Formats: sequence, structure tokens, C-alpha cells
Amino acid sequence: MLTPDLIRGALGNGSSAPTSDFDLNPETHGLLPEGRKLRSAAVLIPLIAGNAGLDVILTRRSAALKHHPGQIAFPGGKQDAGDPTVLDTALREAREEIGLDPALITPLGQMDPHETVTGFQVTPVAGLITAEFTAIPELGEVEEVFRVPLSHVLKPENFQVHGRIWRGHMRRYYAVPYGPYYIWGATARILRALAEQVRSP
Repeated sequence: MLTPDLIRGALGNGSSAPTSDFDLNPETHGLLPEGRKLRSAAVLIPLIAGNAGLDVILTRRSAALKHHPGQIAFPGGKQDAGDPTVLDTALREAREEIGLDPALITPLGQMDPHETVTGFQVTPVAGLITAEFTAIPELGEVEEVFRVPLSHVLKPENFQVHGRIWRGHMRRYYAVPYGPYYIWGATARILRALAEQVRSP
């Protein structure tokens, strides 16, 4: 069974590697402006005890948002000047987006950054929620907060490769659907990287 100690050990074994939205589409990276600067950001991978092991908490972004409306995402966002570390960013954003008190989170480690097509360098930080809490979605930004069994998103066979047209070219991406939730893009890629890291020797 997956345990917090196993996750902590996997994140600390040095087996990870940076990922990006271009992993399945190296040719599309050349379509981006030269010399673009990536903005630092962080997301929290919130883990909590569920009925049959650990669950991961995800959000569905509001359909009214200008960027990524309705998409499934981790709590997170860009690193502010007042955030000393990416861990501080992830904890702050989780408090703002789903009402998660940082005092309830035990950090388990962080993964190598993920580069997004939108120009962010996102550092995923895993954290164990040590008590039950009632999620409070941020009005206007988060439409829904839900749980997915961690075991589901750590099985490589549950991942699919889909594609859609982006700037006139087919862009492929990972997806790991769960019930009515279509988890794809950067969120799915980060989860797949976590799956690969947990299963690495």
C-alpha cells in the first residue's frame, strides 16, 4: 500500500527529471517566442487518508475564468515576491483556493519543475493533510474540490495520450480520466511523473 513514507522516500531518491508540456511534442517548442522567460509557480499535491488508502485532492477551475476555464488542476499559482520558497507559494495558494490551513500539512517533498506551454515553471510539492477538513472553494476561481484515489493516478495503464490542434499543429498530451473528471495536460503530466518516480528503484 502507498504510504506517506513511501512518497517521501520516492521524492527524495533523486530519480526525478524535469517535465514539460512538450514531452510528447518536442517540435512544438520551436513555435514559442525566442528568449521567453519562464515565471516561477508552484502547486500543492494534497494527499489525505481516504477509504482505501491515500487520496489526492484536485480542483475544477471555474468555467468563467479567462485562462484554463473548467480544467482540472492542483491548488497553486505563481510565486509572489513575498513567498520565500515554492513551498510557501504552494501552501499559500492552497489556503486561498480551497481553504486548507498550512498547519494541517506535513510536506513530503517536491518534484523537479514542469514547464507549461503558458510560460510557467511549476514546482509540484507533495504534502500530507493530517486531519479532516472542509474545503472552501475560492469564489469565482474554483468551481469544485474533489478527491481521486492516489492508486488510480499512479497506475501507468490508466493514462492515455490524446491530442488537439494548437497553433495549427497537433499537440499531444497525457490524460488520466476518473469518473466524470477529465484530468489532462500539465496536471496529468505531473501525476504521471509522480507515478514514474514512485515506481523507480
